[in-house]
Amino acid sequence: MSNGIFKIPTPKNEPGYTYAPGTKERETLKAELNRQSNIVVDIPVIINGENIKTDTVKQVVMPHNHQHVLANYSEAGEPELRAAVEAAMAAKESWANMPWEHRAAIFLKAADLISGPYRDLMNAATMLGQSKTVIQAEIDSAQELADFLRFGVDYANQVYQIQPDSMKNVWNRLDYRPLDGFVLAISPFNFTAIGGNLPSAPAMMGNVVVWKPATTSILANYYFMRILEEAGLPKGVINFVPSRGSQVSEIVLTDPRMAGFHFTGSTATFQTIWKNVGENIANYQSYPRLVGETGGKDFVFAHETAQVDKVVSNLVRGAFEYQGQKCSAASRAYIPASIWEDVKAGLLEQTAKLKVGDVRDFRNFMGAVIDKAAFDSITSYIEYAREAEDAEIIAGGTYDDSVGYFIQPTIIVTSNPNFKTMVEEIFGPVLTIYVYENEKLEETLDSVDSASMYALTGAIFAQDRTAIMHLENRLSGAAGNFYINDKPTGAMINQQPFGGSRGSGTNDKAGSVFNMIRWTTPRVIKENFAPTTDIAYPFMDEE
Repeated sequence: MSNGIFKIPTPKNEPGYTYAPGTKERETLKAELNRQSNIVVDIPVIINGENIKTDTVKQVVMPHNHQHVLANYSEAGEPELRAAVEAAMAAKESWANMPWEHRAAIFLKAADLISGPYRDLMNAATMLGQSKTVIQAEIDSAQELADFLRFGVDYANQVYQIQPDSMKNVWNRLDYRPLDGFVLAISPFNFTAIGGNLPSAPAMMGNVVVWKPATTSILANYYFMRILEEAGLPKGVINFVPSRGSQVSEIVLTDPRMAGFHFTGSTATFQTIWKNVGENIANYQSYPRLVGETGGKDFVFAHETAQVDKVVSNLVRGAFEYQGQKCSAASRAYIPASIWEDVKAGLLEQTAKLKVGDVRDFRNFMGAVIDKAAFDSITSYIEYAREAEDAEIIAGGTYDDSVGYFIQPTIIVTSNPNFKTMVEEIFGPVLTIYVYENEKLEETLDSVDSASMYALTGAIFAQDRTAIMHLENRLSGAAGNFYINDKPTGAMINQQPFGGSRGSGTNDKAGSVFNMIRWTTPRVIKENFAPTTDIAYPFMDEE
């Protein structure tokens, strides 16, 4: 038995590599990209630490070269999903009783493996499987994933140190127990780091997890699962079950022992899940914790005092990095008429320079969108705008899926602040701009706040401090992550905890202590050192 109060290593954000020509990291990553491009990985279902192959096998392909198969994965069906739940519950007691420092050590070791010997492995898998450029992969599957793990341990430790006051003869304590059951984690394709965090955060707090990864990001997610195993994660604590969402909802979501749900994905899916939980609420052994980050229709609002070059560069990066497939991507912009012509000229010039293609060619700024369904959905919005009388495509608008799911960065200008592409989430490289008259500032701010159901991220650009203060106040409910003179993407763990409200989720701030505390059910312990022997109270002495 250890008798120390251990100090968690102070986490710092993982520094990133540039991958500039001539650097060692560029050379080793290129070699790993070549290696992974020439193999086909067999990905099993992993339940209770056992590799399980099923009769249903599906392919993982490169989005930028969709005839190139990277992996074959087994899809979990009903027997595997039920087995995953049982495995998690069987592992629950021993995992919850593991001393905190040993649980912490597993995730700290995993972070060091990711940022060290497996950095190229994770980055290459993310680049090839999710069509991320080298810099987008680096900030995701190396930096952010390691940060989630290191800071997650630190946040958990902070939670454990939140303790109540005590009075004379009494010692009050808070015991932070895991939830009364298992946690279901469903992760998205667009961030390897989110895929790693959704099952890991509850597990750090002593919970057991059934993890359904997005099948379009399964290669990098699978490697992360293997890294957790190498770091010492006990069998059954996290069970890796690639599967169909409908079966997960039918079998796992409705299990009476489901105590928590950790999700990133579409608003429609989260609302359906919430409804299903509500319909089954009498069957659960506890009230499930529902934590979700969903969609966004993220804005950039420029004031007449904004600096044009800053607006242009941040719009281009915010809208088109990773093909606009970020929940936080800039997808609608409001530009005052007084600076519009200069902003337009800058956007056309800079967008024309962007190269789109295979991410193994480091000269490309963008890769492909994730799959055929995304390609068809995004291009339908482009065609809608092309046919609309109150909109004009001023850049891009072309696409080709013959080799990869490539869509050119597209800019739409509309005279209607409620135009379809100003309101609905597209999740692709499409930016819609509304040019407003300077004197209609307040009216336009009303539109920014009310046009969309979402409230995830937003950015303002202005030089005048009074204007900045006014815009910040007027848009206080429009975004959970609000940026001043910066793009609305790129939130960093421990610096900008991420999450939105309204239709964008529960705003539990991934990458913060607020998220970690959701995965525990505290018990208050009161110990009385001098119990009373009295029964009567002093006020009873006289009539």
